[in-house]
Amino acid sequence: MGNKALTADFEWVYTEQPHTNRRKEILAKHPEIKSLMGPDHHLKWIVTVMVLFQIASSYLVKDLAWKWLLFWAYVLGGSVNHSLTLAIHDISHNVAFGNKDAKWNRWFAIFANLPIGMPYSASFKKYHIDHHRYLGGEGLDVDVPTDFEAHFFRTPARKVLWLILQPLLYILRPLYINPKPVTQMEVVNAVIQLSYDLVIYQFWGLKPVFYMLASSMLGMGLHPISGHFIAEHYMFLKGYETYSYYGPLNWITFNVGYHMEHHDFPSIPGSKLPQVKKMAPEFYENLPQHNSWLRVLWDFIFCDNLGPFSRVKRNCKLVKDE
Repeated sequence: MGNKALTADFEWVYTEQPHTNRRKEILAKHPEIKSLMGPDHHLKWIVTVMVLFQIASSYLVKDLAWKWLLFWAYVLGGSVNHSLTLAIHDISHNVAFGNKDAKWNRWFAIFANLPIGMPYSASFKKYHIDHHRYLGGEGLDVDVPTDFEAHFFRTPARKVLWLILQPLLYILRPLYINPKPVTQMEVVNAVIQLSYDLVIYQFWGLKPVFYMLASSMLGMGLHPISGHFIAEHYMFLKGYETYSYYGPLNWITFNVGYHMEHHDFPSIPGSKLPQVKKMAPEFYENLPQHNSWLRVLWDFIFCDNLGPFSRVKRNCKLVKDE
């Protein structure tokens, strides 16, 4: 997808996030889309197989040489663990067990978290709600880089470093932009995760624990799948703040590439998002889209008009939960 020149600063807008009105317009014309809302009964089995696969992988790497451990952590473990974080993203919208069994979704996300090595799922849930409700919201949407990131990571070399540091930045950014009290579920998530890590260490040694952590850090850093971090909301074309990607990597990422569709209908499971586009093609086919996450990374690094500053920001009014 081509670029237009952007100023090297955030793009401030004074409109509300666009997906609420889009949702109303689409449902008014295509009410049949409501039939896609609800749980994905296959998700829990797919995630369970992935978790068991990573547990088996942790055992198999316990005697590997360190160079091969790093290789497999990047190529295999990084792909699986990144995919698990996207499963947790889906689960955070209650699509594993449905809204009526919201607690089961929280517990299942903690189970999906185990191979990642770090407690992640409960904190992600807490902040991801704000990302949808206050897209680009100043001081609210922690998906938007800080002013320091926007101004420091501008050269190609620094942008590569920024991509490598993505996992760390996603951990630290909420503490700076929008700190929130620690919840009971976050404590439970941490206790279960650290207990799991300790059990793995006691039975199989240090290498499996390193494999889990390296898989997560490498897989969510400078990795082909990580192109989705940039593709989703970085402003490649002025005036557009959400983009979809319809390529083959959706097969292993729970269709996170269907990101315009996801923000329009966050309660629809990733497995059903392609059907949204088919049911309402006139709302999606003419929008700018990405064809390759690798190309997204390449353009982001080497285009002077792209960087962490290439995001839409807005001031949002806080909405009280009912």
